[in-house]
Amino acid sequence: MAGPTGTTETAAQTLLRGLVDDAGLFPPTALPMAQAVERHRSDRIVAHPMLTHRFLCPAHRWDELRRRLTDIGWPGPGRRPDGDGDAGATELGERMDVGLILAREAGVAGTLPDPDPRIRVTHCEIPADAADIRKAAHLLRSGEIGGRIRTVYFEPKRGPGWLDAVAVLAGARPLGAKVRCGGVRADLFPSIPELDDFITACRDHGVPFKATAGLHHAARHTDPKTRFTHHGYLNLLLASAVAADGGGSAEVRSALAERDADALAREILRLDPATAARARELFVGYGSCSTGDPVRDAGRLGLLGSWDI
Repeated sequence: MAGPTGTTETAAQTLLRGLVDDAGLFPPTALPMAQAVERHRSDRIVAHPMLTHRFLCPAHRWDELRRRLTDIGWPGPGRRPDGDGDAGATELGERMDVGLILAREAGVAGTLPDPDPRIRVTHCEIPADAADIRKAAHLLRSGEIGGRIRTVYFEPKRGPGWLDAVAVLAGARPLGAKVRCGGVRADLFPSIPELDDFITACRDHGVPFKATAGLHHAARHTDPKTRFTHHGYLNLLLASAVAADGGGSAEVRSALAERDADALAREILRLDPATAARARELFVGYGSCSTGDPVRDAGRLGLLGSWDI
């Protein structure tokens, strides 16, 4: 499969390209805004293909982000960092891509912040129940909301009937679902059966999904400090590939349960490019508080190919 530059891309590269959003503002890293923006700016310069170069920002910190961009002189489109106008913006003269994270209290029809010419809001993410999602799908389809943004990922709260939210989104692209894979408490980590049910439901209903929290490393593992068992991003990628290829729950759960990173990498390297592409149509990507660890893990496992650094 050809990549964006026209070069032939491996199946592993197809799986990994544009996978990781920058969630540096969120726990456990929780960088101050100044440090988070500086790291993001450095990542943009390096431009590693695994990263989306999309900055995730809570809506309540929008004004703080704008102030920080002013402080560092982020010029926005059509302007060079030295302040001179130019039709061809340089790397830092481009707009900052931001995924806006809305609070549940804001409601599905909540007001978006005022636009900023230096920032391009690529999508929104919001926790919501099935009834709220049904309402949002209607409002977005009717054009009553979403004039400035059409892509929204809804995060249903795990519990009885939680996958009804996925069914509501069937046929409603570019709306999608979101699954929380971890957090600061053990109960925020979904079980393997719950994650399998979510992935399978998204596949069956044709709903793309994003993931958030807990996916710090490539393979499933238990953190020695917290004793929390984390899902791995390669586990989710392989499980999505299995699901996209028509695999059943037993196969999906086996992929999610694998703790051997080398074994996961071998399975990834056996995938064909078409399956890898279908997997990424299903699993759009995830937010990581570290933008370095996912890349380093993939490199150690020999998955980066020509991207290796």
